[in-house]
Amino acid sequence: MTQKVALITGSSRGIGKATALRLAEAGYDIVINYARSKKSALEVAEQIEALGRKVLIVKANVGDVAKIKDMFAQIDQEYGRLDIFVNNAASGVQRPVMELEESHWDWTLNINSKALLFCAQEASKLMERNGGGKIVSISSLGSIRYLENYTVVGVSKAALEALTRYLAVELAPKNIIVNAVSGGAVDTEALKHFPNREELLQEARAKTPAGRMVEIDDMVNSVMFLLSDESSMIRGQTIIVDGGISLLV
Repeated sequence: MTQKVALITGSSRGIGKATALRLAEAGYDIVINYARSKKSALEVAEQIEALGRKVLIVKANVGDVAKIKDMFAQIDQEYGRLDIFVNNAASGVQRPVMELEESHWDWTLNINSKALLFCAQEASKLMERNGGGKIVSISSLGSIRYLENYTVVGVSKAALEALTRYLAVELAPKNIIVNAVSGGAVDTEALKHFPNREELLQEARAKTPAGRMVEIDDMVNSVMFLLSDESSMIRGQTIIVDGGISLLV
């Protein structure tokens, strides 16, 4: 069996969905992961099948290590291999520092940070069977900049970027390449949960040096570059895709 396989977590919508479709167009069979919206996952699966590719749908909260292990067992059973893992699933509580509770911290860090470690462990076991693979995570500017109400999510993304560096070094002997893509404000469904969404969007439209906001396709283009052979000597890096807005002091 030589057909290559890609797993994209949180792929029923937004950047994850767009990445799954782009990888299907590039010839990969796909694993769609979702936590809540089965209807949306089925719709994405239908689009992938229309492209002539196989698709496996797995419901799993990636903040739960037992669910992670079960997801990878299903991938192994269905495909017997994995070549690409896009760590896209994210969640988080948007509140000021003084309103954060332990449950908010645990929920956000589990899904946004812990998931990368334990998914990467399982993914690498499948990848090394076929000589290696690539892992790309989705981060955000909140990892290195202050964003209002974003404390716990920003911390979780900073942890994700640090983990990307450690994984890149320790998985390199297995020929597994690990990087991340960090985006500025992108108008996805996830942004609807931000209490200051309109303010964020207005600022991005007005201040981005490139003259426009970052779009989903801008993020996916960078993900696809990091998944290509052309980027094989880029390791442990977080590529910032923000139209230059993070350069402004």
